[in-house]
Amino acid sequence: MEASRPQNGTFVQTEINWDKLDKTKFYVVGAGLFTGLTVALYPVSVIKTRLQVSSKDAAEKTAFSVIRGILKTDGIPGLYRGFGTVITGAVPTRIIFLTALETTKIAAFNLVKPFKLSEPTEAAIANGMAGMTASLCSQTLFVPIDVVSQRLMVQGYSGHAKYNGGIDVVRQIIKSEGVRGLYRGFSLSVLTYAPSSAVWWASYGSSQRFIWRILGAGQEYSPSQGKIVCVQAAGGIIAGATASCITTPLDTVKTRLQVMGHERRQNIRQVVGGLIKEDGWKGLYKGLGPRFFSMSAWGTSMILSYEYLKRLCVQE
Repeated sequence: MEASRPQNGTFVQTEINWDKLDKTKFYVVGAGLFTGLTVALYPVSVIKTRLQVSSKDAAEKTAFSVIRGILKTDGIPGLYRGFGTVITGAVPTRIIFLTALETTKIAAFNLVKPFKLSEPTEAAIANGMAGMTASLCSQTLFVPIDVVSQRLMVQGYSGHAKYNGGIDVVRQIIKSEGVRGLYRGFSLSVLTYAPSSAVWWASYGSSQRFIWRILGAGQEYSPSQGKIVCVQAAGGIIAGATASCITTPLDTVKTRLQVMGHERRQNIRQVVGGLIKEDGWKGLYKGLGPRFFSMSAWGTSMILSYEYLKRLCVQE
């Protein structure tokens, strides 16, 4: 078990380390658990993406107006455009991410231990390194899925092309741009998700330690399961708020690059200039509300499910 270490030397056991898990059970149960979460939270991604690619004169400028527009034209299925593509790639991507996360976290904690830093600082550095490494490892598979799903999310909206499913998107991208078209925005995606993942996991790890100190964790060797879950949920909310505020501009630019047709292709500088020209600097924060909600809701749900999954899969 990984432990929070209060100043008086007692320990609060709150985390289960990678070497204590039944890996087969972890991957099988985890696939089902995270698929369920994706089903529940996917519409938020569709709304966020539509807001980020909307033009200045678009009628739908708020999350609620986007929802009304989607329900009016496509009904509930419209909130799940591109879902098949995402769910197909979600399981292997999540396996790569979580494996890299846990193995790197152990190595990172061992690496920073000799420096005798405070526990929140140790947790921030180790979790941040693990989050960034995990994101980098999963991007090769994630970016093509992201490109295809986002084109499906915005098809027919604000002048974007229409497709006959994910395979048609892949076929048209390869026909016009080659395989590299599936990796459009790859460098920006790495620059977006790697820091975002690092910030999220660093904030999550360190905020938990701070909360345990505030709660006087040293007074009890084994806190109740309910208290542990509340602290983990609070850490997830803080992490989501921090990461979304820092990385939304990069995510907005990346999304616009990935959904553009070949004939309308722009570089990063042109996209940034266009956003600022349309809406000023606040244009870089299009979709901040849904993204904040998505990262906080997804992050909190994910981390609670993840910690629950580890408890289910701990070896006797």
